[in-house]
Amino acid sequence: MKSLLCKELGPPSQLVLEELPTPTPGEKEVLIEVKACSVNFPDTLMIQGLYQFKPELPFAPGSDIAGTVAAVGEKVNNYKVGDEVFGLIPHGGFSTHVVANKNVVFPKPPMMDYKVAASFMMAYATSYHALKDRARLKEGETLLVLGASGGVGLAAVELGKLMGAKVIAAASTDEKLALCKEYGADEMIKYTEEDLKSRAKELTGGKGVNVVYDPVGGDYTEAALRAMAWKGRFLVVGFPAGIAKIPMNLPLLKGCDVQGVFWGRFTMEEAGKNMQNTMELIKMYAEGKLKPHIDKVYPLENGAQALQDMMDRKVKGKVIIEMP
Repeated sequence: MKSLLCKELGPPSQLVLEELPTPTPGEKEVLIEVKACSVNFPDTLMIQGLYQFKPELPFAPGSDIAGTVAAVGEKVNNYKVGDEVFGLIPHGGFSTHVVANKNVVFPKPPMMDYKVAASFMMAYATSYHALKDRARLKEGETLLVLGASGGVGLAAVELGKLMGAKVIAAASTDEKLALCKEYGADEMIKYTEEDLKSRAKELTGGKGVNVVYDPVGGDYTEAALRAMAWKGRFLVVGFPAGIAKIPMNLPLLKGCDVQGVFWGRFTMEEAGKNMQNTMELIKMYAEGKLKPHIDKVYPLENGAQALQDMMDRKVKGKVIIEMP
């Protein structure tokens, strides 16, 4: 098998494409011949040693995968060789073959191609868990999405609109905001030119927003928190712009909740709820309500460039690594 390996921590340019022995699945595992793997921001952190989970070197990045079952362990009875599947693994997806625990693998819907399946799980499941389980977003509420053109951000825009919210998308360029409008955003904030807090207040008639979805962090976190309505919910999703330090008087003054969104742990702690959410998302996709946006597709040998483009914020929606 071929694998794009991180052999020393650092930038994407240090990744190395190597031929490795194809692994054998354990008794509760399946071996998947990977057809496609999406790129997610945690991949860029993991290869630098900056993510909360630090795999032992060497390792391949990549967690969102889709492919066909090539072999099954002796205690696997829900999959057979040839089944089309998708799922989430801790790392290793930038490879032609991976092993995965049977509990993190799902049957790929026939109407989904491999690239769409690989782009689906992390973005939509994270955003759905955030809006449904954590924020309990209600019809008629206002949702502000930061980094709204990225993978999880665009999914939040799309899902928020489906859940009946007024969606305000915040992004850095006109091109990115145009994509957000295509995906249902009612209002847009170009936060490289407009003051985030003032504009959000203006768009809500001075009331502030009910829910903030923040996969960005940095200086935007405090500005968005200052734009919250009374008893709002602030969703902490990620920090590509840096981990923010917020004045703790703000949640008090707003009477608001600051809620962590750690979908990966949710899948382990509340597997039943995660399965229910996944089935609901698949149903939405089958009904044509969700349309994952795939920005670019890279061959495995160009996987380092895909990661670099992610780090340079050149990506809208999702980018995919396609296997030979």
